[in-house]
Amino acid sequence: MAHAKLADLQCPIALPAALLGERWTLLLLRQVFLGTRRFEDFQHSMDISRSVLTDRLAELVDEGILRRVAYKDVRTRYEYRLTDKGRDLYPVMMALRDWGSRWMAPEDGASFDLHHHDCGGDVRAKVECADCGAELTARDVRVTHRPAVRLR
Repeated sequence: MAHAKLADLQCPIALPAALLGERWTLLLLRQVFLGTRRFEDFQHSMDISRSVLTDRLAELVDEGILRRVAYKDVRTRYEYRLTDKGRDLYPVMMALRDWGSRWMAPEDGASFDLHHHDCGGDVRAKVECADCGAELTARDVRVTHRPAVRLR
């Protein structure tokens, strides 16, 4: 199924998959969360072609995940900064990292570790009940369906 058709499904998993499902998009977001801001730095750290990088950055800006901020070098250039919508992807990225570290990590371990600034503890993704705070797995959750709503 093409990404455009995924967006037509109006599912809260299919819609973000249509946007984030391209491999360079997730890796680009990884770099943003690791502190990369400038085009040349993205290209150097990811070994991505200029055209693909330009397309992916433009898509993330158009979707409101990143915003362009001008800075002056020899000429005006742009940094890419997360919006509130983009920062809300952090738990998603951490969940992917946790899963990848557990099930797909190379033998020598993950390529980077994340630690809490205040206490130094390891960072991990966690799914919890919004009311009682209990940590949840798929077995702890009941699905209820809402009437279909056309989002776009």
